[in-house]
Amino acid sequence: MMFLLRVAFWLSVVVILLPSGGSQAPASGPQVGAGEAMFAASAAVSDMRGFCERQPEACTVGSQAAVVFGHKAQAGAKMLYEFLTEKLAPTETGSIATPASKKIDSGSRSQNTLIPADLTPAWRGPEPRGKRPA
Repeated sequence: MMFLLRVAFWLSVVVILLPSGGSQAPASGPQVGAGEAMFAASAAVSDMRGFCERQPEACTVGSQAAVVFGHKAQAGAKMLYEFLTEKLAPTETGSIATPASKKIDSGSRSQNTLIPADLTPAWRGPEPRGKRPA
């Protein structure tokens, strides 16, 4: 929780210190310098430090909400990771063994079921030119 407050504080400081470009700043409004902005930001941070002492119930509820939010974010990230892993992963990589449910049970089927015609090669290539059949 404090991390988020620090990030918000420093992002605000960076935005305040960025140049405005001259034409975008209102001419009639009050001008705030960088030093005044830093003083106001440090005063706001010191006031936030005492917030939990002034409002303990709000601090307790806020911390519980942050914990619930963290758990939900973790569960959502896990679901997204599993979904992407399932959809983007190749189905067969060749390096993973076939599951037992897909393996053929060798005891229930016979072996050596090829006939001699199955064992003969289908193509032998061209015969050499020097030798002719007799």
